[in-house]
Amino acid sequence: MLALQVIAAVLIDRWLGEPRRWHPLVGFGRCAGWLEARFNSGQNRRVTGLLLVLLLVVPLVLLIAALVQIPVLGEVIAVLVLWFTLGLESLKQHIRPIARALLRKDMDEARRLTSYICSRDAAELEVERTAVESVLENGSDAVFGAIFWFCVAGAPGALAFRLINTLDAMWGYRSERFLHFGWAAARLDDLAGLVTARLTALSYALCGHTRRALRCWCDQAPRHDSPNAGSVMAAGAGALSVQLGGPTCYRGVWANKPVLGEGASAQPRDLPRALRLVEQALGLWLVVITAATLLGYWL
Repeated sequence: MLALQVIAAVLIDRWLGEPRRWHPLVGFGRCAGWLEARFNSGQNRRVTGLLLVLLLVVPLVLLIAALVQIPVLGEVIAVLVLWFTLGLESLKQHIRPIARALLRKDMDEARRLTSYICSRDAAELEVERTAVESVLENGSDAVFGAIFWFCVAGAPGALAFRLINTLDAMWGYRSERFLHFGWAAARLDDLAGLVTARLTALSYALCGHTRRALRCWCDQAPRHDSPNAGSVMAAGAGALSVQLGGPTCYRGVWANKPVLGEGASAQPRDLPRALRLVEQALGLWLVVITAATLLGYWL
């Protein structure tokens, strides 16, 4: 049943993409933004941030945990929750127009479109590098992380992972505004992605230039300030034989990211290559999950 649920959610995502209206994660993000604007102040911002994370995440997860216990309907709800947490088709829909703008050499349009999928300052974007990094990292967060936690803890696990990941994307910055308030969201996201990021990195390595990807992962990931993103992007860059990283501007704050991968700098042709890598890794995951499910039945 597990394999069928995962495959069903992946197929729905491929067929329908993300919901165009009333997307649960969009509504969640708006609620989180409203709360942050009103409570991100005072002396105890870490405590406030932690309490808001718990307030936003725990009730929804408990609600889904109760709903999936309903006979028959619970199975359907579980598939729908996983679909809501998946974002591969949405990622494709954002990346492909960027690639087309780059091929037209319309850099203003490419920067505008790329700014929608990352938190970096649009005027400072290196579009090709940023887009490839976004594909690799979102593959971990919006595809493999959700599937992993669905396999481990069902729909409540997948939902909890994506909600925490969404809060980290909104609050997990080292700027003056979010350094303390977003601390809890950032640390919880690091913890939730500890295993999933490394499984994603391994999947990228197996589906690309394996030896180079493993070497980049081992040598370069420890230099990255993120315990998870470094593994994913170093292995992904090595698998694609491109070079990522370097100076990056987040909301006016410059960060000198380490160089990741080997080879030439990312080019427009590397955007569809990165998407194919994520799709190939997803195919590998589906094969492994199906085999594990069948083996469980036989045993």
